[in-house]
Amino acid sequence: MTGSNRWLVLACLWKAAVPVESIRGESARVGDVVRGLSFKDIRYVARSLDDLPNKKATVLVFTSTGCPLVERYMPLLKRLDDEYRVAGVQFVAVNVGADDSIMDMAEHAMRFGVEYPVVKDFDAACARALGVTRTPEVVVLDERRVLRYRGRIDDQYRLGGTQAMASKNDLRDALDAVLAGRAVAITETPLDGCLITRAEIKPPIADVNYAGHVAPLMRKHCVTCHRPGTAAPFVLTSYQSVASRAEMIAEVVTEGRMPPWYGSASHGDFANRRSLSADDRATILHWVRSGKSRGDESKLPPLELPPADDKWRIGKPDLIIEEPKSRELPAEGVIAYQYVVLPYIFPRDTWVTGVQILPDNPKVVHHCNMAYFVPTEGIKAQNFITGVVPGGEPLTVPEGVAARIPAGATLVLQIHFVTTGKPEDCRIAVGIQYARGVVEKQLRHIRLDNSKFAIPPGAAAHPVSDTRTLDREATGIGLFSHMHLRGKDMTFIAHKPDGTSETLLVIPNYNFDWQHAYRWAPNTKRIPKGTKIECLAHYDNSVFNPYNPDPAATVKEGPQTFHEMMNGFFFYIDADEQLGLEIDAATGGVRTPPGEKTVERP
Repeated sequence: MTGSNRWLVLACLWKAAVPVESIRGESARVGDVVRGLSFKDIRYVARSLDDLPNKKATVLVFTSTGCPLVERYMPLLKRLDDEYRVAGVQFVAVNVGADDSIMDMAEHAMRFGVEYPVVKDFDAACARALGVTRTPEVVVLDERRVLRYRGRIDDQYRLGGTQAMASKNDLRDALDAVLAGRAVAITETPLDGCLITRAEIKPPIADVNYAGHVAPLMRKHCVTCHRPGTAAPFVLTSYQSVASRAEMIAEVVTEGRMPPWYGSASHGDFANRRSLSADDRATILHWVRSGKSRGDESKLPPLELPPADDKWRIGKPDLIIEEPKSRELPAEGVIAYQYVVLPYIFPRDTWVTGVQILPDNPKVVHHCNMAYFVPTEGIKAQNFITGVVPGGEPLTVPEGVAARIPAGATLVLQIHFVTTGKPEDCRIAVGIQYARGVVEKQLRHIRLDNSKFAIPPGAAAHPVSDTRTLDREATGIGLFSHMHLRGKDMTFIAHKPDGTSETLLVIPNYNFDWQHAYRWAPNTKRIPKGTKIECLAHYDNSVFNPYNPDPAATVKEGPQTFHEMMNGFFFYIDADEQLGLEIDAATGGVRTPPGEKTVERP
């Protein structure tokens, strides 16, 4: 089964969009008031036409990432959006590609610099309601949501050929008429485009069951998070727990929302990538649609889970450092960032392979960053060690690699607490696992950050970037992205000394509530000395951003979520480094050669 057909089956099996209606209860005609259109945005949030600002005119452009005419018209659509936005026109791209995921849709918009909203019409219900049959067909609604024009953009591009320039500018003419309060002269035009595929619902495969087909997928892809003792809202460790949430599971796997992964498959081969194949998704949907058969669970191997009270994901720590006492938090309001110096001074250079920040009340900690502080040096960007964020992982490193905490250092926490509606308390501990054996390479990183930005009110894709140059031959370990509620996308690019460039990672639909690392397999990503690592982010300060605290605000850098941050981390090792340090597993320090004395700080 091809990728296209697999997604088509998924789209047919699951109706993700709410049913839509026109004034006649069928495909709208010119002159009808259009109501009830619904779709999903790039953040997987259910939206409707009413979520868009009520402008003088709305242009719905039906697209798919694989239609060549859509590709050809994207630059013109961008120019038309730029031109007509100030006149009160709202453009919206409605993706109806049967094999396009939400991430595909978001990345396509990034590639063409689209600033207007892009939304997903999973089952082409919007297209049917509006009588749209091909891409890139357009529909123009006036400020009362009356359908005033349906058809082509212009007559320049066709599937079989191209004119040097358009002789008929149908969309422009329709917009000019609507804005001037005139009747549209030509209300419908034929379109030479890609037919929208609307397949019939296929009957499900009857022999799919939980024990033989679904449970192995849950255990491989879901139980890592959805088990007792984790931050996941429910467990998926038994037939009952999965069957009782079957419809929700069907929805999120169809949309690609779960398992959570926000890096485009077009760039970067990451070892920790989370994804279900199209066949896996189809298996789950077949099971849901065919009655959720239980199967013979006696054939399932025992489910081995860590104890629910085992909080240390790095393994048993060699050193645990705790805050002296719990911190009392208010029931409501915004809590200023808290800065905590932990009560421990490292007596020697300490080499570590695992570091985990562990709040005893994780629901009140949105995120926490940790750096080391040496009184004579202060806190610098390169002093960052690790953090805890939704979806994040504790610090772990490949074999032979370790991070160094220098002698005389203390650990400093920057904590973002959130309120829950009732008084809470929280105490944070840090677990450290010492290196063992021989350390050949030190873990290093560069932080790409830009604090000199001001995101204008209403800006839908405001760019912010930073660049750093590698001063040594590097082997990449991984990448990490951090923005706040207006963060839309982030791209990492390596500009190499030979003039070539490589896109390391594209995050087309950044998610503030699930910020995971992107790790390469060990020793697979070599990057030459002198390479400029560029990080480019875009921010959505528009009304259509469902999480935007204030679209009318000019947004600057700051610690709270109603401010913004631009942080891109590149973790790496020196490819040529050979430290040869034999580490004492009891202390994390370098073993002293015979005849030499170790000088330790008090």
